[in-house]
Amino acid sequence: MSIKIELCAASIEAIEIARKLNIDRIELCQDLEQGGLTPSAGLIQYAISKDIETHVLIRPRAGGFHYSEMELEVILNDIIISKKLGVKGIVVGVLQANFELDISALQKIKAVSDGLELTFHRAFDESIDWKKSIDALVELGFNRILTSGFASNVEIGMDILKQMTAYAKNRIEIMPGGGVSAANINKLISYTQPSGVHFSGTTKQILDEDSHFSETILKVDEKRVLRILDCIKKQPITNN
Repeated sequence: MSIKIELCAASIEAIEIARKLNIDRIELCQDLEQGGLTPSAGLIQYAISKDIETHVLIRPRAGGFHYSEMELEVILNDIIISKKLGVKGIVVGVLQANFELDISALQKIKAVSDGLELTFHRAFDESIDWKKSIDALVELGFNRILTSGFASNVEIGMDILKQMTAYAKNRIEIMPGGGVSAANINKLISYTQPSGVHFSGTTKQILDEDSHFSETILKVDEKRVLRILDCIKKQPITNN
């Protein structure tokens, strides 16, 4: 079994690194400092032009994942536009006010996403009951779940990640993400036996320091990405 590598790409530089290093696919977004938001049509087109398998994050704003009807309309329109641009999949997460999955909204998302792969992102980790949530996403036809194991990062959630993988029984992919690094990737792989992993390989950097509009951003670090990839290549993988 080989591990699929998904890079969370939020910039042109990240797209180019993914192409250069032959990353399997990217989750394309913008504004990682806010947890990632829907990328522009131009950035989507740029990624697709590089022949990279592109899955687009559909998240209209920062904050939690309970959306108004107007926000859901934006989500659906962004999915339709992304599909027309030629993406392979979308990454989305919608919850009710009580933190259960919003099945009605997800059914609408599924309908307009016909033909695309569906990933439910880390909003999953805010849902009430992970077994119930897994079952619901299987029923809805989602392909994978991006999760830290109901924790703030994979290091803390490793035991639950292992339980999730066992519970899913290959009905849906459980993809670890959130805090994945060269320091924990070996343990994560050997302990949870994932079929894919997700990471950004970023560091905090000051952008345009001499500008009045300078910002501290999370910027992809090629050396960090390479260290994680090197650890993965050296890790012996066995089938579940």
